[in-house]
Amino acid sequence: MRNFDLTPLYRATVGFDRMVDVMDRALSADIASYPPYNIEKTGENSYCISLAVAGFSADDLNVEVRDGAVIVSGRKAAEDENRTFLHRGIATRAFERRFTLADHVRVEGASHADGMLNIDLVREVPEALKPRRIEIAKQGTSIEKLDA
Repeated sequence: MRNFDLTPLYRATVGFDRMVDVMDRALSADIASYPPYNIEKTGENSYCISLAVAGFSADDLNVEVRDGAVIVSGRKAAEDENRTFLHRGIATRAFERRFTLADHVRVEGASHADGMLNIDLVREVPEALKPRRIEIAKQGTSIEKLDA
C-alpha cells in the first residue's frame, strides 16, 4: 500500500484544513471490518448508516456526534463465565466506528432493531447556499440595489 504525504497541501492552501484532514484520515485509516455496515441514500437529502450489531443491546451501544463526525461505539457488558462455547462465531468485542459528516449534514435519529443499528442523517442546505434565480433588468428600467 502506498503512503501519501499531504503536507504540501497544508502549505499551499488556506481554509481547506477540514478537507485535507478527511483525506488524510481516509488514506491512513486502518481498514476495519467490524462491525459490517451499509451507507444508503434514502432520499435526495437523506441517508442511513446501518451497522450489524448482533449480540449488542441498545444499552451496549453509544452514538455520539463530535467534531463533524458520527462516532458509534459498542461495549458488551461482562458475560457469564459459566458458559462454555463449542463454537463462537458471533463477535461481541468492543468497537468504535467513525463516520465523517459533510457540511450541513446532521444526525436526525438512531434506532436499534433485529440486530441492526440504523442512524438517520439529513442534509440541510442553508438558503444562502441554494441556487437562486437573478432577474435580468430590461433596457430602460432601473435596477434596484440589494441591501448589503
